[in-house]
Amino acid sequence: MSAKSKKIFGIDLGTTYSSLAMVDDYGKPVVIPNSDNQHITPSVVFFDGENVVVGEVAKESSKIYPNDVVSFVKRSMGEPDFIFEHDGKMFRAEEISSFIIRKVVQDAELYLNEKITDVVITCPAYFGINEREATRRAGEIAGYNVRQIINEPTAAAIAYGTLESMGDKVVLVYDLGGGTFDITMIDIQSNAIEVICTGGDHNLGGKDWDDRIVAYLLQEFQNTTKTEEDILEDPDTCQDLLLSAEKAKKVLSQRDKTPVLITHGGERVKVMLERKKFEEITQDLLERTVALTHEMLEEAKKKGYWNYDEIILVGGSSRMPQVATRIAQEFSTTPRIFDPDEAVAKGAAIYGWKLSINEGMKQKAAEKTGKTAEQLEAVSDEELNGVLEEVEQLVADDTGYDISDIKRSRVQIKNVTSKSFGIIAHDSNDQEVIFNLILKNTAVPTVITKTFGTAIDDQEAVSIQIMENESSETIAPPEQAVVIGTAVLNLPTGLSADTPIDITFKLNEEGRLEITAVESSESRRIKATVKTRSVIQGEEFEKAKARSKSIAVS
Repeated sequence: MSAKSKKIFGIDLGTTYSSLAMVDDYGKPVVIPNSDNQHITPSVVFFDGENVVVGEVAKESSKIYPNDVVSFVKRSMGEPDFIFEHDGKMFRAEEISSFIIRKVVQDAELYLNEKITDVVITCPAYFGINEREATRRAGEIAGYNVRQIINEPTAAAIAYGTLESMGDKVVLVYDLGGGTFDITMIDIQSNAIEVICTGGDHNLGGKDWDDRIVAYLLQEFQNTTKTEEDILEDPDTCQDLLLSAEKAKKVLSQRDKTPVLITHGGERVKVMLERKKFEEITQDLLERTVALTHEMLEEAKKKGYWNYDEIILVGGSSRMPQVATRIAQEFSTTPRIFDPDEAVAKGAAIYGWKLSINEGMKQKAAEKTGKTAEQLEAVSDEELNGVLEEVEQLVADDTGYDISDIKRSRVQIKNVTSKSFGIIAHDSNDQEVIFNLILKNTAVPTVITKTFGTAIDDQEAVSIQIMENESSETIAPPEQAVVIGTAVLNLPTGLSADTPIDITFKLNEEGRLEITAVESSESRRIKATVKTRSVIQGEEFEKAKARSKSIAVS
C-alpha cells in the first residue's frame, strides 16, 4: 500500500478478549498476532506496581493478586460511579480500557514493524451514547486517532458480506460475546450493507454462563463439606473458581463432562460437571437471547422485513453447542458459525480500509473536477459517472490494490440507532412524559425537528432534559429513560405561554447526538453536542492522557 494512503486498523475491544486487524496488500483482512503469537488477547489488566500488564499474564496473575486485576471493564463503560483504586490512584473504565487498546496496538506494531496511528473501534450495537463516547475516549487516552466507533454485528456483517456472502440476502447476526449480546438483522446487497433492526443486552454474555458454573460449584462444595460458608467471599478462591469455570465451559463445548477441582481452607473437592447439567443451569440465559431475537424480529416486521435467509453466529460464546441447537430448534434454520473470534476485528479493519480508500478517491475526484471535498458531498455518483472509473484506476495505481478491491470499497454501510432519544415534556394532563424525537431502529444519520411550546407566560428559560430510552413509542414514561444531557435556552421577556420552541435532534452514523433549540420571535438559539458526566472529559481527560504516557504497558 502506498505511503500516500493512511492505514486505518480495526480493533475489537471485547469484554473478555480483544484483537486488532488490518487489510493486507492483497485486500484481505487479517488479525495480527500478539506477543504470545495468539490472535486474541485477554481483556484483563494487572496493576503491577508502577507498570500495567495486559493479557494472559494478567489473567493468570488474578489468581494471586485478585485485588490488583481488573476484568470485564467493558461492562462498566459509561458508568459514572465506576472507579478502580490502585496505590492511591483512581482509574475510570475508559482509562483501564485504554491500556487494553495500547497492548493490542503495541504488539501489532512490533509484529508489523510500523507505527499505528488511526483506528476504528467496535462496540456492542446496544451501547448508548455514554458507552459509545467512553469507547472513543479510551482510544484517545491511549494516544490514537479514533476514526469511527462501529457496531460489532455490523462489523461482523461487513466481514461476512465481503468474505463469504454470495448474492443478495437478509442475514440475522446473533452475536454472543463474553459480556454482551446483540441480535441484528442486516440486508446484504452487492452495493450496500444495510442494518434493518438491532436489539440485545449489553449485560448478557459468556461471563453469565461462567457465573452460573461458579454458583453451582459453590453449592457442590457446601454439600460435600457440610458447610454453609460462602467461599466466594475469599477473593483468591473466587478468582480461582471464575478461571476454572471459564475453562470448564470451553471444555464442555468439546466434551460431555469435565472435572473441576475446588480448593479452599484446607478442603479439596472434585466436582464432575456434565454438559447436561451446565445446559440446565444456564437455560434461562439462552432463552433470554431467544426472546430478544423475537423482539427484534417484531421490530423488523414494522419496516417490512418478514423473512430472512440465514442466521450467522459470531462471538466466542456462540461456540457453546446449546446455542446452535436452540437457535435451530426455535427458528427452523440451521445457523452458521462464522469466524466467532475474528469476524468483528476483520470487519472493523475492512471498514477502516474503506474509509482510507474513499478518502483517496475524494482527493483524486477533487483534483479531477476542481471541486472541494465538501462540494463533492452534494454531487451524486451519477453526476460523477464519467470521472469515477478514472478515479478508481488512479487510486488502484496509487495503493497497489486491484481495481475490483477499489470498487468493493465503495459498498455503502447503512446503520440504525439502537436507542430512542427524546426530551421531558408535559402532556395534555400536565403529566411529565418522554417525547421521543428519534425512535430506535431509525436509520442514521438522521435529523428530526419538532415544535414544543413554553409552559407559562413570561417564562425566563427552557431547561431541556435529553433522555435515552428503549421504547419504540413516541410517548414513553420517564421512569423508563435515563438523562444523558441537559441544555438551557434563555428566553426574552414578555412571551406568552405556548410560544413555539423548535427542537432539533441530529444523530450521526456512530451515535453522536447534537441538539439545537430555537425560539423564533428573536431567533434565540442554543446548540450543543450531548456531553455527560458519565464520560471522562475536560481536565480529567487531559490528565488521563498525560498519565497514560508515563505508564508502561506490557
